[in-house]
Amino acid sequence: MALGSLLMAAALLLFVYNRIQDGRAGQSVVDILPRLVEQLPEQPVQPELHEQLIPPELRRPQDLKMTEMVIDGDAYIGYLSIPSLELELPILSDWDYDLLQKAPCRYTGSTKTDDLVLMAHNFDKHFGRIADLNTGDLLYFTDMDGIVHAYTVHARDVLLPTAIEEMTSGHFDLTLFTCTYGGKSRVTICCDRLET
Repeated sequence: MALGSLLMAAALLLFVYNRIQDGRAGQSVVDILPRLVEQLPEQPVQPELHEQLIPPELRRPQDLKMTEMVIDGDAYIGYLSIPSLELELPILSDWDYDLLQKAPCRYTGSTKTDDLVLMAHNFDKHFGRIADLNTGDLLYFTDMDGIVHAYTVHARDVLLPTAIEEMTSGHFDLTLFTCTYGGKSRVTICCDRLET
């Protein structure tokens, strides 16, 4: 009986802790996004890479690096809009566990090579509801050059945490992933770029 009560108390404390973390993450997004958006150029840069991808053998590192904006010491590459979920999220350039508490992060890739992979916690105000996306839903990524990249959901999958190659293979132009509740799997959303 005492063990059951102790386990219930621990579960309640964990639930409260997760709700507090979720609230902090949501507030971080609310605080950063307007500051990020105001840094975007009025007239977006139109690099050649936006029109047509450069073959790998001709790529130069400086051509493929995404423009970054530093806010409060953290580098951002742009923001993601998911209209069907009513979400707009700043995207950090790199990831680590502390950064994931603030905002979604780039795991790997770039819009310039059509292999961008974004990750976030499953907080409500981060990627907690991406499992609700359906095939055909639209997503928009606005980079720090002001270029809006439009995508449509191609597939939704649940993968094992060890299925890193499936998430980073480059078969999709944009991939989003987050942990399921309990952390045993990864909800993965694979998207194709819409031709303009």
